[in-house]
Amino acid sequence: MHDLLRARLMRNIEALPEAQIYQALDFVEFLSSKYARESLREPGVFQKFSEMLEDKMRGQGLAFGTIKGALGVMGTAGRVMSGITEAGRTVIREVESVITPRDDEPPPPQLPPPSRQPDGDPRPGQATG
Repeated sequence: MHDLLRARLMRNIEALPEAQIYQALDFVEFLSSKYARESLREPGVFQKFSEMLEDKMRGQGLAFGTIKGALGVMGTAGRVMSGITEAGRTVIREVESVITPRDDEPPPPQLPPPSRQPDGDPRPGQATG
């Protein structure tokens, strides 16, 4: 879908009252199930949970304001979780970059193995006696 069509759809959807937005969503999901050329992207666990919660709230006939408030909280929680997840990924990448040598870097220098003295010989720096 090109950007102009996406903007046109959003402009028209945003002009609708809440009840009709849900009707539009139901219709789009119906069309998608019937005519989609490719499979839908699978939503993340948090998104899937939020959608199920929204559907249950709609099914119970809760007011649109209540649904909107609950999903606003869920959206905020989702953004927080996303930020935490991205921070974790960044930490993992940083740790991996420290512990994984790069191919273009020479290996770190290694110390030569200590030389062993034959039995009975004094070690350097020790007095015989």
